[in-house]
Amino acid sequence: MNYFLLAETDFFRLINEAGDCNMETAYMAFATQVIELCNGSMDANRTIIALAYISEERKEIAAYVSKALSFVRKMQKFLAMSQVPPLISANTTTDNTANLLQWTGNAIDLVELIYGIDEMGCINNGKMPLKQLAPLLYKIFGIESKDCYRFYVDIKRRKNESRTYFLDRMQEKLNERMLRDEELERMRK
Repeated sequence: MNYFLLAETDFFRLINEAGDCNMETAYMAFATQVIELCNGSMDANRTIIALAYISEERKEIAAYVSKALSFVRKMQKFLAMSQVPPLISANTTTDNTANLLQWTGNAIDLVELIYGIDEMGCINNGKMPLKQLAPLLYKIFGIESKDCYRFYVDIKRRKNESRTYFLDRMQEKLNERMLRDEELERMRK
């Protein structure tokens, strides 16, 4: 993985060369590459590292660099908040937006997540019934409506002490990520 790929863009080459150039065109190409980077073309940890590296580069250079760095920081915040940045125009239909996300895990894993979200009351202060929540999340993730309850029954029948395999793996992976991030922060100091 090339963590310096954003620093190798024409935008930063032009800044380093400090010659006559069209900074606006270079900035637009740079911003496009940042958007592509944040749209999941690579591992999220590597994306965060690439954004962190470039956000520390060349802070002293004038208006376009400030503009580029501001853009990178905003994208970092969106990634940190696990939100999708507003890269889609306002006139995009919700059907097209829903097609942007594709659940690539097992359907039973999605059901486990849906029931977890429902049980935590995270949507509409817990006032959205599961029978409305499940089809909505299926649609968002591009899954045809399934019998959510049938999968829930399968989850309840699991024999292990913890029957939430997916949520347990998710918790484990998230904790591992935080440890890696903390290690990277220690290495930078």
